[in-house]
Amino acid sequence: MYLGLLSKPFPEELIKERISRAYPHHQILAEESDIPKKHAPFRWIVDPLDGTMNYAHGYPIFCVSVALEVEGTVEVGAVYDPMRDELFTSIRGNGAVMNGNQIAVSRTAELNDALVATGFSYDIRTSEANNIDNWNAMIVRAQAVRRAGSAALDLCYTAMGRFDGFWELKLNPWDVAAGALIVQEAGGTVTRLGGEPFTIYSQETLASNGRIHPQMIEILSQGIRP
Repeated sequence: MYLGLLSKPFPEELIKERISRAYPHHQILAEESDIPKKHAPFRWIVDPLDGTMNYAHGYPIFCVSVALEVEGTVEVGAVYDPMRDELFTSIRGNGAVMNGNQIAVSRTAELNDALVATGFSYDIRTSEANNIDNWNAMIVRAQAVRRAGSAALDLCYTAMGRFDGFWELKLNPWDVAAGALIVQEAGGTVTRLGGEPFTIYSQETLASNGRIHPQMIEILSQGIRP
């Protein structure tokens, strides 16, 4: 059992120390650190443990996510799943790979035939924009909907065709920076829920194989958004 062996698979301080040693003038934006007040030309975006609740309960769906943003554009992304020893990586313009093998999004053309994924924020009990309306609308339109608890892995699974699409609200840059690039480089589409242009600072993400994207927008654009 992995619980108790390590406080985290890859502690944030270790990742930050390695980056700072190699690139001392680069900025680091990490989940458990103070947000830098000023932007920098080179910014590493780190989530040392995406799927914290899963990890704490011994549910083996969690990962480490690291991305490099250059002048406001994510250029490199990596997501590692230590339980399955799967490493997803991408460099902008060079496609996406998993353990060295090229990956691509699914060819599912109809939402009715699609397996899609989502997640819920920690304020689900108190916020009106809690994604429940979207879940209720999507569950009767897609073939099935999953909620695994790791946005970074959901994005990677969309990139390799395990999922046909993914959406979620109230996500932070470290949740999506690497995974969104991997989806795009695998041939997929990433936007905001209503189809607006996506940035890692948007707080909402809709990713898909591109083929079912308009159908997902039709449903999700009607929901309550942040």
